[in-house]
Amino acid sequence: MHEPLASAPLVFRDDGTPYSPRHDDIYHSVAGALAQARHVFLNGNGLPERWREKTRFTVLETGFGMGVNFLATWAAWRDDPRRATSIEFVSIEKHPFSAGDLRRAHAAIIDDQSISPLADALASAWPPLVAGVHRIEFDAGALTLTLAFGDAANLLPHLSETGVSADAIYLDGFAPAKNPDMWTPAIFATLADMTSEDATFATYTSAGDVKRALLQNGFEYRKAPGFGGKRAMLIGKRSCSQTVNNS
Repeated sequence: MHEPLASAPLVFRDDGTPYSPRHDDIYHSVAGALAQARHVFLNGNGLPERWREKTRFTVLETGFGMGVNFLATWAAWRDDPRRATSIEFVSIEKHPFSAGDLRRAHAAIIDDQSISPLADALASAWPPLVAGVHRIEFDAGALTLTLAFGDAANLLPHLSETGVSADAIYLDGFAPAKNPDMWTPAIFATLADMTSEDATFATYTSAGDVKRALLQNGFEYRKAPGFGGKRAMLIGKRSCSQTVNNS
């Protein structure tokens, strides 16, 4: 039996940073949510360049959280005159926020007025907090958000069976030490089955267990400068050959 869906409480630290009591971790760096999303996940995956002139491009994310990575991706895609014709953003979240808390979170952390209308559209279309897969369309169907509410260990294989093939992976499920269930070897094995031949990934963490899991499941990585004072993060791509540890 699956664990019942439990929503995330909206909590802020004294410095205004959103915080998860369940995982004892922050949702983003104190240096800024949107700036972190752009540095780590868009730049780390070579976006927007990699989606240009393509008919379709798929992003797969582990950990939707407050949706900042999605909003930053949506805005970058909208602003790119050479963007892919359509984009699919697939994300898993075990403990989603309520629509009201999502609005309150965005009001506190979104510092870019061009993104505020997108945040409002997301909150207005937010699905009920029911476990399972929810599909939402924006921009006349050119952008699709597939939200999978529940445990990643159960949902990723299901999404794989439906044919999801990621061109870019955002590994963003809190720190591995704080949320180990999102960083298991089984999770990485399933992710490897859900990637296109030229797929890339990016993640805020540079933990040794993550490096080993990536290598064991057909990805090669390299360290890149981290965000907000963090020394390093990991970026990389799918590899067809055995790779050497770059630590």
